[in-house]
Amino acid sequence: MKFLKQFSLIMLVSFLGEILHEVLPFPIPASVYGLIIMLLALVTGVIRLEHVREAAAFLIEIMPVMFIPAGVKLMTSWGALQPVFVPVIVITVVSTIIVMGVTGRATQWMIRREKNKRGGRQS
Repeated sequence: MKFLKQFSLIMLVSFLGEILHEVLPFPIPASVYGLIIMLLALVTGVIRLEHVREAAAFLIEIMPVMFIPAGVKLMTSWGALQPVFVPVIVITVVSTIIVMGVTGRATQWMIRREKNKRGGRQS
């Protein structure tokens, strides 16, 4: 029953994201609205982590399974993808490298900032 309550809470937040997507005129996916709502609810304490922890962990565990239909569709659409295959691969590789670099730099910056804060408190 606990798992069902947690999953229902996550679905409620996702549904609120869908409503915002329909109401607001911005080109933002409903899932992003849902993630923002969930983040704000967790940060403000409206939803505590314990209210969604197990269901969220389960959804993260099965996430790779959700990519199977998309992968199958790519394989069946080879004729349409063949003319743009090289540009798509180049764009994918370049954007992946950029995202990895920016993420690494941001992580290093946050770690250094945290070390400086700790060093300042201990002195």
